[in-house]
Amino acid sequence: MEVLGIDIGGSGMKGALVNTLTGEMLTERHRIPTPKGRKPKDMAKVVAQIAAHFNHKGPIGVGFPTVIKHGVCKSPGNLHKKWLGLNVKELFSEATGLPVTVVNDADAAGYATMNYGIGKGKQGLVVMITIGTGLGSGAFFNGELIPNFELGQIPYKKYPKIELWAADSAKARDDLSYKKWGKRFNRFLELVELIVSPDLIILGGGASKDFEEYRSCIKIDTPVVPAELRNSAGIVGAAAAALHQAPID
Repeated sequence: MEVLGIDIGGSGMKGALVNTLTGEMLTERHRIPTPKGRKPKDMAKVVAQIAAHFNHKGPIGVGFPTVIKHGVCKSPGNLHKKWLGLNVKELFSEATGLPVTVVNDADAAGYATMNYGIGKGKQGLVVMITIGTGLGSGAFFNGELIPNFELGQIPYKKYPKIELWAADSAKARDDLSYKKWGKRFNRFLELVELIVSPDLIILGGGASKDFEEYRSCIKIDTPVVPAELRNSAGIVGAAAAALHQAPID
């Protein structure tokens, strides 16, 4: 089935048509910068613009960069405070006039990786980490999603959440080399390993494509691998969630 997948990030909102049987993207990604204020109405307009770009009339899956429970935003994350408590599913459905499924973006990326990528068939506790403006995380136990597993929200030192110190955005903000940033990211992985003891960690998001640049900085015992789908995982996973009606929606 052909479904429109949309991946919402702090800097860009990206969409493509996806074959949900194979996980293949059928079109090039269409990207629109995330509106500066990151407010609900402005971002809903962009979702509608992406749907219009593809002249899409069917279901839409959206990966959203914070905690989503039954379609409702439970934390504004790196977005505007007006998102808190808002029914994102209803907002995007009204903006597009189409059925929309909304899932946490890291859950979407993990869903894609576990169904179509390197995580397929993996048993035990698998954690997907998406590295971007923040640090998203999705968890799967024996292939089943554990929703809203937000490890990037762990407080660390003077920071209210560790993603402010160890995400890709922190690397750019503090003008860090991959070696210096890799040490920060490894510290985050050390905490993940201590708290949840995963069997496998899969890295996605923009920084996953540069994995070789910081591989040597990762010192934890848990195996860490980059996602094969790389930066398309959020789009593919969001589309698959729309078809299969992921349990967190």
